Amino acid sequence: MNVFDSPPTRPLYRNFQDGVLPPNFCPSYVSSVKRSPRQPLVPLPQTVSELTGPTFAPPENIQPVDLTKGPHGQALGERILVSGRVLDEDGRAVAGTFVEIWQANAAGRYLHARDQHDAPLDPNFIGCASLVTDTKGRFAFETIRPGEYPWRNHYNAWRPAHIHFSVFGPAFATRLITQMYFPGDPLLPFDPIFNSVRSQTARERLIALFDWETTVPEYALGYRFEIVLRGRQETPMENKP
Repeated sequence: MNVFDSPPTRPLYRNFQDGVLPPNFCPSYVSSVKRSPRQPLVPLPQTVSELTGPTFAPPENIQPVDLTKGPHGQALGERILVSGRVLDEDGRAVAGTFVEIWQANAAGRYLHARDQHDAPLDPNFIGCASLVTDTKGRFAFETIRPGEYPWRNHYNAWRPAHIHFSVFGPAFATRLITQMYFPGDPLLPFDPIFNSVRSQTARERLIALFDWETTVPEYALGYRFEIVLRGRQETPMENKP
């Protein structure tokens, strides 16, 4: 089955709105209080190597990445299929883009030494992968729906289920980072990171769309997530290059 046979379910064009980029200083996101700069940022000249690479040859057809198969068996949790495209502001495909993804496991824990959440690790789930978009800007991967986890930002603070995306674009200097959320998550209204994007319309672009066409019977639900770089309908990012 081709996971891209179904037409896009979200219009590509909307008027650009303020509030797409989250502010550096966001008091409700407690750690930003000490980390955010107090003075205007000073742009620095970029070197040729920063602006010209690396480049990746896009594959003709998308090669889905599977995060669910571990060294000793299948990862635990609800299987999901995530597919989408990387686009520019005019809806044109961005081919050959290096994309990184990482996430918590089904219990809400990352495979990282600094994650001390009292939840089990899954020996068959590493929770990270990389891929390159094809000639049509497409990507696809199979994974486990990540679990929610507490993060001590405030009393009874829980992060909603999310998957991190890093998109490098034409050069390392253009790297953008964002998070994909899931529709209907009851934690979204309470999450200061999600709500640091002030525009409601922009926040909606961070929520994946359930995709019936890519859902596999008795196996996995499908979700569609499209990433728009800059300009009209740009996807909100955590950083600003």
